[in-house]
Amino acid sequence: MITLTENASRKVKEMLQAENNPNMFLRVGVRPGGCSGFTYGMGWDQEIKEGDQTFFQNDIRIVVDKDSYEYIDGTEIDYKESMMGGGFSIHNPNAVASCGCGSSFRTAKAEGKAEKCDD
Repeated sequence: MITLTENASRKVKEMLQAENNPNMFLRVGVRPGGCSGFTYGMGWDQEIKEGDQTFFQNDIRIVVDKDSYEYIDGTEIDYKESMMGGGFSIHNPNAVASCGCGSSFRTAKAEGKAEKCDD
């Protein structure tokens, strides 16, 4: 299951309203790459694919593709505002290592495909 904090839920709802499409939902996934092996991805979608896992939280539909789910099951997504702006942060209990930017990770079972970091 993927969990959104109250702040993340509020921000996702605000962003979904701006899309002005009632069929849109939040898609969360991973792909090989990044400094540590996998990178997170979040975006809008409106097509459910075979094997997708679907969750509803705070009236938000969250969808994860079948290949990503094992790497991010149990993940909590938060949203924080700061003087430098705002952004989503991801706490993934499956990650055993991550890069400094927090958007790349690896798990105990899979290393992904690490790329050279851009400093």
